[in-house]
Amino acid sequence: MLSSDDIKFYLSIFQGLSLSDLTELFNLAHTRHIPAGGIYIDEGSTAKKLGLIRQGLIRAYCIKPNGDDITLLIRWENQFVASHDNIILNQPSRFIYQALEDTVLMELDYTRMESILDHNPKLSSHRNFFLLRMLAESLERTEAFVLLTSEERYLQLIQEKPDIYNRVPNKYLATLLGITPVSLSRIRKRITHQPKH
Repeated sequence: MLSSDDIKFYLSIFQGLSLSDLTELFNLAHTRHIPAGGIYIDEGSTAKKLGLIRQGLIRAYCIKPNGDDITLLIRWENQFVASHDNIILNQPSRFIYQALEDTVLMELDYTRMESILDHNPKLSSHRNFFLLRMLAESLERTEAFVLLTSEERYLQLIQEKPDIYNRVPNKYLATLLGITPVSLSRIRKRITHQPKH
């Protein structure tokens, strides 16, 4: 059961919707606690679940055949987390979604949620927004790798989430940015020593 604070929080996230619009979704929702290091979605999982992070961090990663661990995305407070493979492609997840800190999220069964969304036009428009957002984030990441330098990608990340470098190990941030931990260290050093304007 969701608390009154939870309900206020979700009304602020789903702006434009009333409590009555969201009641059916709230009935499907439950709060999930994942300890640091715990797995939210495992590789090969077919469970269609959608989480809204209240507190904490979740990273999606894969392990390449050579054993390298590659971070594909990191999600934090007030962001949705879901397997693109499960939700959009309707296939097993290729990636592992792991909590980097103790994490609290609201979780919904996406399959059950879809039948509710299909019968409520206001909610359905939010589903379209969510799916388009997932697609846009993937495109933005691709564009960043094509158009920006590694330093520009780092600056963009810390502008979006200033405390991320204190919360995420360097090796994960480095692979997220497509660089080595040594390169990340150099970028940080260069930025720290730049004169302030």
